[in-house]
Amino acid sequence: MNNDVSKVILLAEDDSNDAEQTKSALRRAGVLNPITHVADGDEAIAYLKGEGEFSDRDKFPIPGILLLDLKMPRVDGFRVLSWLNFYATDEKPLVIVLSGHVEVHYIQRAYDEFGAHSFLLKPLLETDVQNLVKIHNRYWAMSPELQEYVSVVSR
Repeated sequence: MNNDVSKVILLAEDDSNDAEQTKSALRRAGVLNPITHVADGDEAIAYLKGEGEFSDRDKFPIPGILLLDLKMPRVDGFRVLSWLNFYATDEKPLVIVLSGHVEVHYIQRAYDEFGAHSFLLKPLLETDVQNLVKIHNRYWAMSPELQEYVSVVSR
């Protein structure tokens, strides 16, 4: 298990309440990774590129995890995924798509066309996060309690 706390989580979410709920669920579940929140897809791409206010890679390191809302103003999550697949040259982050609705065609498109790793419904629950960490455990910095959960469940 890799518990490298330098693996930043980039949370691209336009709804500030959803962003706070997501951060809270991550913390309650025992995730220790630093979280950076951006409010739309345009900011997410700027962060991933390291442009503008995000140009200082010491302050804004390349994320290891991207939590991505699909429905955002200006630039939506699908355009972020498209940019990531076409332009990103470094190691790509673990991409977890977030949605407030079960929309099968969106889920299928995120996986099939854009290579998303997981899809979760908002609001995130502690158990959602724990299961996600169990499946993709090398990306997460975990509290001792979460490490114990993952090791017990994985046996």
